[in-house]
Amino acid sequence: MINLIKYKKVPFVISSVLFVVSLILIFTIGLRPGIDFTGGSLMEITFSSERPTIDQVKESLGQLDLGLGEPVIQPTGEKGMIIRVQYMGEDEHQEVLSNLRKSFETSPSEEIVILESEGLEEGVDIADVELAIENKVWEERIETIGPAISAQLKSRAIYAVIAVVIAIIVYVAYAFRKVSKPVKSWKYGISAVIALIHDVTLTMGIFVLLGKYLNVEIGIPFVVALLTILGYSVNDTIVVFDRVRENLIKRSADKFAEMVNLGVNQTILRSINTSVTTLVVLFSLFLFGGESIKYFALALIVGIASGTYSSIFLASPLLVVWEELTHRRK
Repeated sequence: MINLIKYKKVPFVISSVLFVVSLILIFTIGLRPGIDFTGGSLMEITFSSERPTIDQVKESLGQLDLGLGEPVIQPTGEKGMIIRVQYMGEDEHQEVLSNLRKSFETSPSEEIVILESEGLEEGVDIADVELAIENKVWEERIETIGPAISAQLKSRAIYAVIAVVIAIIVYVAYAFRKVSKPVKSWKYGISAVIALIHDVTLTMGIFVLLGKYLNVEIGIPFVVALLTILGYSVNDTIVVFDRVRENLIKRSADKFAEMVNLGVNQTILRSINTSVTTLVVLFSLFLFGGESIKYFALALIVGIASGTYSSIFLASPLLVVWEELTHRRK
């Protein structure tokens, strides 16, 4: 049996450093909010033949003087592109779409003249050539969110996270009321919440860097991912705590650190196996799920990996720290 509790200072130092660095990133650089939180318009377009580069699309939009701000452009799929700009009305929307078609739709007649002058290969039908060289620009969707709606979404997201944290503390305190010695049952809840805050903060820190260097924006899917991380992480922590509770009831609470270490060792393989199988699915979604779900899956990957780590190396050792502090006061 590995004595993980004995070396608890090592993960405490690692977690503290990562937590502080993430906080610094969050408060100095900040997350890059998407139109869900800032308001604006999102267009998704598809090119039938060849997708232009991001710089080419920016150059095309730059020809318009509509006051839409700096566009954020992301490739999606093989031939698609997502364009995010400030709020635009229907007139601006049609002008943007018309300009994109003017810039990137190929005129078959002009291309055919060029090909005919160069000479077509034998057996090639002129109709097939026309189909192949024409590059249509299709609009897949247009979404617009006003600033009033975005402000409401932001406040609701904050309230949802706070409500979840309070509910977790209350539930865990009630569930562990029978083992309130030598550590009070509400301290189990606080330990679980500290681990949750650690997991969520690390995930947010990663997305600050992604927003700065890859222009990754956060929206409602990111909030959903954070709430999912809260639920998954606390579930993993509760499994460990529950085994600790059983050991305290069946054996003795006098050797609290030993009971916690025993509980961690009894559940560590289960936690790792569960997390690995979940991560395999999430990596599949990240690699093959498309642009719209890619960063949602990445947030879950970071959060679940962090949650597995924190339930073993952070939340459980914190119980021992609570017990040591209580013992010193006596």
